[in-house]
Formats: sequence, structure tokens, C-alpha cells
Amino acid sequence: MDQPRAVLFDAYGTLFDVYSVGLLAEQLFPGQGTALSVLWRDKQIEYTRLVTTSNDGAHYRPFWDLTRAGLRFACKRLGLELAPAAEEQLMNQYRHLSAFPENREVLAALKKRGVVTGILSNGDPEMLGIAVRSAGLEELLDHVISVDAVRKYKTHPDAYALGPKATGIPVQHTAFVSCNAWDALAATWYGYRTLWVNRYRVPFEELGTQPTRTGSTLRDVLEFF
Repeated sequence: MDQPRAVLFDAYGTLFDVYSVGLLAEQLFPGQGTALSVLWRDKQIEYTRLVTTSNDGAHYRPFWDLTRAGLRFACKRLGLELAPAAEEQLMNQYRHLSAFPENREVLAALKKRGVVTGILSNGDPEMLGIAVRSAGLEELLDHVISVDAVRKYKTHPDAYALGPKATGIPVQHTAFVSCNAWDALAATWYGYRTLWVNRYRVPFEELGTQPTRTGSTLRDVLEFF
């Protein structure tokens, strides 16, 4: 197959470590940091699906709002008292999630090859802007694409359609990279060439379709070239 002309990355979980909030959560709620970060993430994604599929998206809310709602639910589910100050601390930490260490190296290698680079994310534009600036990745990304433009979260096809629309490069000539198995699967179904970054050594989805490639870090995207 021809080399991809563009590479789009998921943001949360792929470029930015969503579980890095667990360090602060552990300080605020000793013994519960990991459980809180995992349940918070799971509920956040569950809410994106709920608001996308219910009543033709009539209940859409920005990702920031769903992130806050997921935090509140997770604390209630774990029996943790979430004081207003602690909530703001955790939400602010989510704005500045730790970036995975290979991000700059991989993006720079792609730019050197003349490949169009970008983010295609559930995050709303303000969240993504802060995360990209905080990680110092602005000059390495040609596009930062938010599903907020269509008010439908991944895995809705309209969300994935934003990639080729923004880059002008057909989906079959675009690689999509995600650490989230459900995201890599849906992007494969949509028509992207996909890399699933299996950082946590877990099984892929059991729905009869595999990603184009599987790797353990973002560096594996360079195998397309």
C-alpha cells in the first residue's frame, strides 16, 4: 500500500495520559487514586456515547462538561466527598494531562517526511488548545480537529469524517492512531488505516475486525513508512 499522506492522532489516552490525574487523585483521596482515575475515564466515555445516541444528539454537551460530570459520578460511586476546591484541582489537572514522552519525536519524524499531522479528538477546542500548548506541540501539528464541530462524539461516522474534510486528504490515504481499542476499531470501519497503540497489553475488541497495525508506543506509526 502507498504510504499515508496524513496521520491523525486521538488525543486523550493516545497523546495525553488520561490516567496521570491519578497522582493528584491519590493525594486528595489516599488509596483511591487509581480507582478514581479509571472510573472517571470510563464514565466520561460512557457519557459521550449516551449524549450522541439519545434523541439524535439533542442532549449533546461539550467534552469538558461531560468530564466534570464523569468526575462527580465517580466520586459518588466510590463514596468520596468531592469538595469544590478538590473538584477544581482535578479538573485543572485534566487540562494539563501529562504527554507521553515519545510524542515530540514521532511528530517531528512525520513532519520531516512531509506528512500532514493532526489531532482528531472528542475534546472541545479550548481543552485541546490548552493541552497542545501545555505539551509544546503546536508547531508539530497541522490540524487540531474537535468533534464539537458536528456535536457528535466518536464513534459516530460524522466525527471521523472531520479528518479528511479538514486535511483534504482522502480517508484511505490517512492513518489514524489511537490507544483506545474501540476508537481504533471504529476508525478502521470508517476506512482509515489504523494503528492501535496497546500501551496496557490488553486484548483488542472481539468484533471480527482488526486494526491495520498494532504497536506498543506511538513510534510504531513510523512502520507505515
